[in-house]
Order: sequence, then structure tokens, then C-alpha cells
Amino acid sequence: MTHPLRVVAISGGLQSPSKSAALTEHILNLIAEEISIEQHSVELGQLAPLFAGEIWRTQLPDAVERKLALVEQADILVVATPVYRGSYTGLFKHFFDFIHQYALVDKPVLLAATGGSERHALVIDHQLRPLFSFFQARTLPLGIYATDKDFVDYRVQDVVLIERIRLAVQRALPLLELTRAAKHAFVEQLVVA
Repeated sequence: MTHPLRVVAISGGLQSPSKSAALTEHILNLIAEEISIEQHSVELGQLAPLFAGEIWRTQLPDAVERKLALVEQADILVVATPVYRGSYTGLFKHFFDFIHQYALVDKPVLLAATGGSERHALVIDHQLRPLFSFFQARTLPLGIYATDKDFVDYRVQDVVLIERIRLAVQRALPLLELTRAAKHAFVEQLVVA
């Protein structure tokens, strides 16, 4: 029996609706077309009032703790942040400051960002990859960067962007299949034991 992979999308957007959330939703849908997944979303803008002023994980309410556990227990992460002053948002970083240092080791992570113009496209390689390298996660080869012009009514509409997302997912599939095989083997061991 094949178990679906748990894919958790984290959107660092502060507004609702959010282009970052729309981008993660589009990516999740394309992944779901290729493999069996269990989808979950974490929108940081909605959680912000619950954790923005806290310093220690022990201070967090249960609602935030459940989202952190969801991220830590995911098989695959899809993360997206709006670009703010040349980097990810402070809220995005603050959320990941609560993640256990070793919880993301070897976890596949598809990186994405949204910005007002193309000039911030390197945020994926210069800001997001180093953050997830700290966690020893496996950042997937292609990142996704979208600008305001790629959306219509908070839906991904640009054909070139859609093809880039499709290519990123296709290139990620071999690693996702390895993740599925490892999860399947682990579950089988539990059943036998």
C-alpha cells in the first residue's frame, strides 16, 4: 500500500489574499497531479498575531505549536515568501526560528518567492537557500520566483511561470519518489514490528 506524502506549504505573506499563498497553492496542485500527497498549508499572516511577539517556543499557543509540528513532520516543504527589502520577511524568519534545528534534515524543500519586479529574483539563491542549508534540508534544484505581473486576481496566470513551476516539479519528482520509498519502507518496518 502506497502512503501519500505529507506536503506542507508555508506562505510568508502578510496579506489576505496573498500572492505567496496563491503561488504555493499552484505548486501544490501541480505536485498533486504527479504523485499522491496529503496537502497542508500554513499562512503566516493569519498566525502572526499569535507568535510575532514571542521569543521562546514554550510561550507559543497551541495553534502555532500545531503548525510548527506540521512543518517538522512534513515529508516535503513548499515555502514561499514575499520579498521585503531584498530578503524574506521578518515574520517568515521568525517562524523558522521556532523550528527545531534538526527537524528539517534531508527534507526536500521547494523554494519560492514573490516580488514587485525581477530585480529581486536572486532572493531564492542568496537568502532562502542559506536559511534552509542551516537546517540541512535538501533544497530542490529549481526555485520559483514570481512578480506582480504573473498574477491575475491572486491566481498564477503567466504561461512562462506556469511552465517554470511544472519544470521545477518534474525535476523534483525523482527526489520526491525517493522520499516516498523511504517513508513506505519505514511504515512497513513499523507494521512488521
